[in-house]
Amino acid sequence: IRQITAGGDGTRDEAMSEATRALRRKNAGASVARSICPYCGVGCGQLVYHREGRVVSIEGDPASPISRGHLCPKGAASHELVTHPGRATKVKYRAPRSRAWVEMDLERAVDLVADRIWESRNRTFDEEHMHTTGIAHLGGATLDVEENYLIKKLFTAGLGMVCLSNQARI
Repeated sequence: IRQITAGGDGTRDEAMSEATRALRRKNAGASVARSICPYCGVGCGQLVYHREGRVVSIEGDPASPISRGHLCPKGAASHELVTHPGRATKVKYRAPRSRAWVEMDLERAVDLVADRIWESRNRTFDEEHMHTTGIAHLGGATLDVEENYLIKKLFTAGLGMVCLSNQARI
């Protein structure tokens, strides 16, 4: 009855109940940060809505010249990447030949990785050719060109690595 008596064509405000009118977007009042989807080399733009230190939603960025507001199924599900209750939030380490994982402090884990990289580099460094093939690096595509340039410089000039690749080359 309301749709008929209110006038209009029954598709606008006259078709809404009070409950429908009271609905608000889940990201209403949230701050937004621009980001890039972490999944592949395309670099789709994302809008990350956050409130009180928590991610509320992630949507495609209409201002992105790459994706124009669209996200693939993986990008559209990236909200779960940071909010899922089963998400790993602590560093886990499993010693060689061990069957048990133990939690490790992040600083300790970074030191352990750095020590092992340096030990592998020293053990496999070829003085004649001034390089090592004992360690390699495979980078992701979500870094910008400047970050990839610095990583390449660190790994080639600093460590002598020749086995480098990056997803951004696709």
